[in-house]
Amino acid sequence: MKEIRQRALGRRAFGGLAAGVGLALALSACGGSSNPLSSAPANSGSSGGAGGALVIGSADFTESQIIAELYAGALNAAGVTATTKPNIGSREVYFKAVQDGSVDVIPDYSGNLLLHVNKDATEISADDIAKALPGKLPDGLAVLDAAKAEDKDAMVVTKATAEKYKLKSIEDLAKVCNEIVVGAPATFAERAYGLPGLKKNYGCEPKKLEPFSDGGGPLTVKALLSDQVQVADIYTTTPAIADNDLVVLEDPKNNFIAQQVLPLYNKAKMTDKAKEALNAVSKQLTTEDLINLNRAVGGSEKQNPKDAAAAWLKEKGLVK
Repeated sequence: MKEIRQRALGRRAFGGLAAGVGLALALSACGGSSNPLSSAPANSGSSGGAGGALVIGSADFTESQIIAELYAGALNAAGVTATTKPNIGSREVYFKAVQDGSVDVIPDYSGNLLLHVNKDATEISADDIAKALPGKLPDGLAVLDAAKAEDKDAMVVTKATAEKYKLKSIEDLAKVCNEIVVGAPATFAERAYGLPGLKKNYGCEPKKLEPFSDGGGPLTVKALLSDQVQVADIYTTTPAIADNDLVVLEDPKNNFIAQQVLPLYNKAKMTDKAKEALNAVSKQLTTEDLINLNRAVGGSEKQNPKDAAAAWLKEKGLVK
């Protein structure tokens, strides 16, 4: 995003690029019109207090849709009527939607959101980003508590490659970088956290960048497993990492900044009751939870995001 890390194409195209709708997993399960902002879904039931019913948006990738359903489910359980509007698009699109009130709340990622509103931000740690972010948001917008859950870019290799080159960190990778082909979105060539960041922070200049348009998805993983590429930019909540026994290289120089999940919202209709419900989700949501939720929706179970979210909320005691 950075930007230090704007999600690229399908999985998380924040920053200036609009993600391809076809890259998102299980979108059909979520619904959504061809123009996600054309009209708000009809709401029913009691209103969320003085603020009224809330529309929870999501970006155009599965994880965002799942988190939006977590938010909506928790709100409804707390007596605040909420509906979801999935598949809005990249951060450039959904940020404006929150500003103009087309949606009231949307899940976001702390580091990338900060970089979106302040391209010159230098904060790296979760705490520093959390302190800096509220003061950089435009009037009318705010964020709630960040979850422990984090989804960030990572340099990932197979166990065989790690053993061959004795890799534990990106510092180790730098020693053999000229022999390595990197699999990543095409924008990795220009993003500050991409090739420029690897060179600046680690002196790592790969032999070649092999571009993939699935944002660290199945095509990228397949290329990594077949040794078409030796290292890939894959997001840390991708189930394929654990499922294929892949190795995430340590990043001691913080090339990839903190990316905690948190709600971005428009203040116009937000109530204390709604804030409490959303913060309750963030209090319990972990990175492992995101991995399992992504697996439930994108794996063999093929759950839709709403059902996966409902099961998690019940397990955590947030709904009866």
